[in-house]
Amino acid sequence: MNDSVGFWKRFFAGFLDVLIISLPLSLIFSWITGDWENEDFSTILNLLYMLIVPIVWYGYTVGKRIMGIRIVRVDGRKLGIGTMLLRTFVAGIVYVLTLGIGYIVSAFMVGMRKDHRSIHDFIAGTYVTSEKP
Repeated sequence: MNDSVGFWKRFFAGFLDVLIISLPLSLIFSWITGDWENEDFSTILNLLYMLIVPIVWYGYTVGKRIMGIRIVRVDGRKLGIGTMLLRTFVAGIVYVLTLGIGYIVSAFMVGMRKDHRSIHDFIAGTYVTSEKP
């Protein structure tokens, strides 16, 4: 796990995912429905993107692929739906229940821990690496 990736690469990968995937999805569905305030459908698609794409694309999302990083399991096994559900939904619940404080703590963990693992990495048994599949 000595090739784990720190805060800035992860941050920019997330930013690229928003810029390339999330924002266009929101704009497209807002334009199609004519409802610029209700983003339920695009939110569901974004969650499915974050959940499924890393499973079928060796831990990559579009942003992570551009940044040359990917999600992997600590035990070396292939990512599965259970792992990504833990990483996405269970961690999301933790972040909501702590009113965002958990998210801030996670950012500090990624920036300051030697292994760069966040709360959602610990919950799911994952880390982010620059190692190729």
